[in-house]
Amino acid sequence: MFSTLPLTALRTFEAAARLGSFKAAAEELSVTPAAISHQVKTLEAWLGALLFERSGQGVAPTQEGEQLYRQTHRALLDISRSLERFCPETASQTLTLSTTPGLAAAWLIPRLGGFYRAYPQFNVRVDTRNELVDLLRDSSIDLAIRTLSRDDPNLVCRTLMNERFAVYAAPDLVEAANGARMELIDLRWQIPGAFAVSWKSWCAAAGCHHWLETARMHEFDDEHYALSAAVAGHGWVLASNVLVADSLKRGELVPYKPDISLPGPRYVAVCVPGRERQEPVKAFLRWLAEEAAATPLG
Repeated sequence: MFSTLPLTALRTFEAAARLGSFKAAAEELSVTPAAISHQVKTLEAWLGALLFERSGQGVAPTQEGEQLYRQTHRALLDISRSLERFCPETASQTLTLSTTPGLAAAWLIPRLGGFYRAYPQFNVRVDTRNELVDLLRDSSIDLAIRTLSRDDPNLVCRTLMNERFAVYAAPDLVEAANGARMELIDLRWQIPGAFAVSWKSWCAAAGCHHWLETARMHEFDDEHYALSAAVAGHGWVLASNVLVADSLKRGELVPYKPDISLPGPRYVAVCVPGRERQEPVKAFLRWLAEEAAATPLG
């Protein structure tokens, strides 16, 4: 039934497409770049389709190559996971999670101890970056928490929390608010979808246009640093209700005009189809849903 399948060529092709380089694939598989090229050409001849576009800068999958890569990657991943069940003593119990530094610091990490208490058999490695991870190409990531304006049909998606943006400050600042020159903490939000989150948008909604006329802006490029500055009393911050939830609970920040907020996207947990059935991912998704439901978002 499977005697004619070019399994070696498929494994070689998957490595080259995932790594974007014949040389890198050769290093991973402990063969020469020429051997990688030979296997890819053999597979292209077998399929009657060009799988890579070759140039002086390297190789990139064609449309047919990208489609085959996703199918092959998923199939090989399923085989690898199935084999792990026969070797439980060596099977990985570590889940690798990707999220933003801001969410990790303000929401995830403070709660992670609860996961370890509930599931001591699993370990979580948190990979923080602001860049969007392509889960269909990066098999090292099991699960990602990100903001989305609409679901990705290629991924399993579980909604966690709905995000809105409002103004917060340390209690002393709010009590002393008198219309004098404002110290505003400015963060250049990179938000998916057509969400206009900015001081200009909030001031227009709140009728506080005069703030911007004389305000002194303190700029940050990271959510965690912006919130830390606000907690320290350095100014007013336009921030996500998700990221400030714990600071509000501790009384470090309080809302200003809480009835005025700007809509934002949803926080979701996403993974490649099939991984949601793996025990560490299944347990973490269950725990995430419970923590998200328990988060007071105002």
